[in-house]
This record gives sequence, structure tokens and C-alpha cells, in this order.
Amino acid sequence: MSLLKVDKINKSFGTLQVLHDVSLEVEPGERHVIIGPNGAGKTTLFNSITNHLPITSGTVHFEGKDITNLPAHRLVHLGMSRTFQKNNLFGDLTVEENIHLALAARKKYRHDIWYSLTSRSDIKKETNEILEEWKITHRRDVKINNLSYGEQRLLEVLLAMASKPKLLLLDEPTSGMSPAETTQTSEMIQRLPRSMALVVIEHDMDVVFAIADRITVLHHGEPILTGAPEEVRNSDMVKEIYFGGGAKKHA
Repeated sequence: MSLLKVDKINKSFGTLQVLHDVSLEVEPGERHVIIGPNGAGKTTLFNSITNHLPITSGTVHFEGKDITNLPAHRLVHLGMSRTFQKNNLFGDLTVEENIHLALAARKKYRHDIWYSLTSRSDIKKETNEILEEWKITHRRDVKINNLSYGEQRLLEVLLAMASKPKLLLLDEPTSGMSPAETTQTSEMIQRLPRSMALVVIEHDMDVVFAIADRITVLHHGEPILTGAPEEVRNSDMVKEIYFGGGAKKHA
């Protein structure tokens, strides 16, 4: 059984149809990358899958359960997490405090206002594990607003992982990064455990081919090809529609 099954979803804004019968399946542990030109509907697809935007028609199933109309916050507790093109970090709080909040979101005591998060031994332990595993202990007391953009994007991925999801959706994780930060992020994504499946929207083709097991190409809201990286790399249709004049660089 597929972990995620998107079946013929359509999304319209008034008379403008952005998604046209989009279907895709993601297997447990798979790295599935979605590419396409600007305006292809990639982020709208993410927002439709996670119900940040209600779809016009079609269905979305997660582990066989119909989640088409479930509120976005419920999906976290089912095992689905995501990042956004613009980060949702708390800029006036420190790295450590942001991690505390992300961890607390999946705890049964998350609504208990009588105890500070720093007094919770499990929160402190898990926070230290994250800081040490990803080698950012030295940044724990730095406020988010004082981090570089690349550091903020990396931290957002780590916070999305804090809920220990079965499926993590990453929306343009390397957008706006320097070449060095892009390489660091690509390597981090490749290190993520296979116990967690990934669906990634990505524009940097070097990153795409480094991380993908399968690739879906969107064009004008329609999936024109889903296949292995080499199949997509060698597709004349994809080169013409997506890569344009830059196709030879990656061919």
C-alpha cells in the first residue's frame, strides 16, 4: 500500500484552473521530487495535499485513510509534516526555544500552561539530541533573526522533522541559498532516515538528481511525466518544456 496517494485532484480559483487531474503515489521511504517551471502549480499541489487549500475535486489518501478534508493541523498527528517557501520560525526566539516549541507540538501536555517547556526533561533531552546530531549546538542561544537565511532554512527542515513524521514535504528547501548552503542542505536531505518518505519541490537540478528516487514533472498544472531520474533527464519533452536552453548542461 502506498504511503501517500493523490488521485485526480483539481484546484481552481474562480475560472482559473491551477491543477488538472494530478495523480501521484509515494511509497514508504521514497524520495519523490516534483519539478516544473514557475507557475506550474507545485506549491498549490502541496497546499492541496495538506489541505491548506481545499481542493475542487479528487481525493488524497495517507496510509489508506482519506485525508482529503482533514484540517491541516490534524495531519501532523497522523504522521505528515511540511515546510513552506517562507519560513515560519519565531524570529525573536532562539534556536533552542524554536526547537522546544516544535517538539512540544506533538506532546500530550502541549496545552498545559502551568509548566515551562524548559522544565520538561524529555523536551530538553530531545532538543540536545537534535542540536548534537546536526552539529548546531554552538548556535543554540542565537536568535533566529541573527541566523543567515541558509541557517534558517536548514532549521525549518529540522523543526519539521521534530514531529518524527512518516512523510515530510519540503517546499523549495534550497531556495535563496548560496552554493555552499545548497550543497550543505542537499547533503543533509540525503542523510535523512529512510524510515521517513520525502516529497520535495526543488528548482536546483543538481539537488534534484542527487536526492530523487522518482521525479514528477508538472507543466501548467498537469503531470506530464513521472519516472526515474535518468528517464526524466533523457526526456526530450521535459528538456523542451522545462529545461529549455539549459537542457544540455544536465543531459
